[in-house]
Amino acid sequence: MTAFEIRTGVHAFRDDALGEHDAVGLADAIRRGEVGAAEAARDAAERVRAVDARLRAVEVHSSPPASGGAPGGGVFAGVPTFVKDNTDYRGLPTGHGSSAFRPRPARNHAPFARQFLSTGVTVLGKTRLPEFGFSPTTEYEGAEPVRNPWHTGYSAGGSSGGSAALVAAGAVPLAHANDGGGSIRIPAACCGLVGLKPTRGRVVANAQSRMLPLDIVADGVVSRSVRDAAAFLAAAEAYRPHPKLPPVGSVEGPAKRRLRIGLLPDSPNGVRTDTATRAAVLATGEALERLGHTVEPAVVAVDPRFTDDFLAYWGMLSFLIGATGRSLGSDFDWRRMDPLSRGLRESYLAVWRQTPGVLRRLRSTAVAYAAAFRGFDLLLSPVLAHTTPRLGHLSPTVPYPQLIERILTYVAFTPVDNVVGTPSISLPSAHATDDGLPVGVMFAGRPGAERTLLEIAFELEADRPFRRIQDL
Repeated sequence: MTAFEIRTGVHAFRDDALGEHDAVGLADAIRRGEVGAAEAARDAAERVRAVDARLRAVEVHSSPPASGGAPGGGVFAGVPTFVKDNTDYRGLPTGHGSSAFRPRPARNHAPFARQFLSTGVTVLGKTRLPEFGFSPTTEYEGAEPVRNPWHTGYSAGGSSGGSAALVAAGAVPLAHANDGGGSIRIPAACCGLVGLKPTRGRVVANAQSRMLPLDIVADGVVSRSVRDAAAFLAAAEAYRPHPKLPPVGSVEGPAKRRLRIGLLPDSPNGVRTDTATRAAVLATGEALERLGHTVEPAVVAVDPRFTDDFLAYWGMLSFLIGATGRSLGSDFDWRRMDPLSRGLRESYLAVWRQTPGVLRRLRSTAVAYAAAFRGFDLLLSPVLAHTTPRLGHLSPTVPYPQLIERILTYVAFTPVDNVVGTPSISLPSAHATDDGLPVGVMFAGRPGAERTLLEIAFELEADRPFRRIQDL
């Protein structure tokens, strides 16, 4: 089986058990007996092999089970998928995208892995990420990058770039992703996918997240359809409802209620949005007004030090990994971490005495962000300040001062929701770059507003169906 070449891109869609199904559609076909779960797993594995020589999205392959999983149990029973390689999956090594240690097979599933498995998915392996998820692109100092299936000369985003590349290419219908500063939403935007970052605590937290002074990480999935994102969240909630958040329940389409939506074309930290991205956001606002919603300019008055504070916290995480890395492997050596990780570590060591003030100001961001929602149900903004860059632009081999400046003027919108813990979703816009790459837009809501986010996503998807890579 070979991949389908599309100009400078690649995809795996073909007439097999997976067809053009999303995860909900494939699970329904398996449930009705039209497709066998083992057949779906086998064909997905063949699709992955067909495209991964170009995309380099897979870190670890796992042989599909003879039965194809456990049909009949879970909303995605029998649907083939992958787990991101920063999450323990029993029997598979967890490498975190790093060369600083030799990964060893995990003895047990991580808490989120158990929650994910409760949906009935069949895990075919683990996807690549940049070292410890620090970068918004999945590139390496001494290895091939993960490539964007829409155009393999461009970044697939990060840190869930491997997962996004496989889903966008049609190798699997959905895959695990997580987000500590945009790592679900960024690759979703780069690869033309749906990426929902849930409210803090909505999905089971892993042990490392619970130990952080400020938990900025949320797990979820990247998918090609809104209904897959909605079905995953409903299943996650059924596995473990959050006692303090409003229930999401089953969301199956748009709501009748019209919303007031705040428009934020430029970043709160002053970074200007490029022309193509701004056009995508403004066009989305116009579509919302045509659908009967009210769209007006919004202001998010975060502390002017927010970017520096988030960078300091980011550097603290790199420092802590370096200090505790032997828990990952006895051969761990922080000096073998890549230049971005080491640069973040050094930048934190220069300001570590400011840590109490950094944490205090980051926690207070919730007050300013809540004020931005006064009079609005949701905020509409870009996912990223500019369109998907070519591979190499954000490579960890770029000198650290230049690289961190590039990152901060690219990832200028997503981190606020991680710090505050609010939900947000990346959606493909109707626009594309001159090279045919997707451009994402983002909606953010108050804590617990996932239902509203999914309803608006369903409405936009129905109004103008998302571009399909197999149609190019």
